[in-house]
Amino acid sequence: MGKNRVWVEGTIVAALAMVLSLIPIQIGSSFSISLGQIPLTLFALRRGTKAGMLAGFIWGILHFPLGQVYYLSVVQVLIEYPIAYTFAGAAGLMASNVQKSYADGNTKQIRKNIVFGALIGALSRYFWHFIAGVVFWGAYALWGMNPWLFSFVMNGASGLSTAIVTMIVLLGIQQTIPSLFVPDKRQNL
Repeated sequence: MGKNRVWVEGTIVAALAMVLSLIPIQIGSSFSISLGQIPLTLFALRRGTKAGMLAGFIWGILHFPLGQVYYLSVVQVLIEYPIAYTFAGAAGLMASNVQKSYADGNTKQIRKNIVFGALIGALSRYFWHFIAGVVFWGAYALWGMNPWLFSFVMNGASGLSTAIVTMIVLLGIQQTIPSLFVPDKRQNL
């Protein structure tokens, strides 16, 4: 029963991430802040890499039925949706560190691990958007800019901004509702 509960929780988190992604925080055609990264990172830090990456995969797939997919080619779509969003769950790499810090009562270490988790998740996801930006979107780079530089600047700015917003919100949650980061041990994968 516990394993099923984690998967249901992950599916709900993916749906919440998708809903938050529909809130328009976009400047121009290439820069945005992804609010959906917040619940996904919290879930990954709570449940681990495997559960976080599966929830990220579901988040990526949810773009299709909602018509939120920008299509240039099949490979580009695969990279930017199922693959990139799956890697958002890489924040879960810090889950055991977060759990250990909670067990030790080390608030400074908890915060440090949340920051690292947010960076890992957001930058892992935006790495794939960067690759797609160079390979598939480079012809559309503004001002005739080099596709590598354009993708690095735009995806880097989006990834870093998303990571910072995610960090701020999760650190606020950690201050006010720290129990959200600690799963019931009977429900772990």
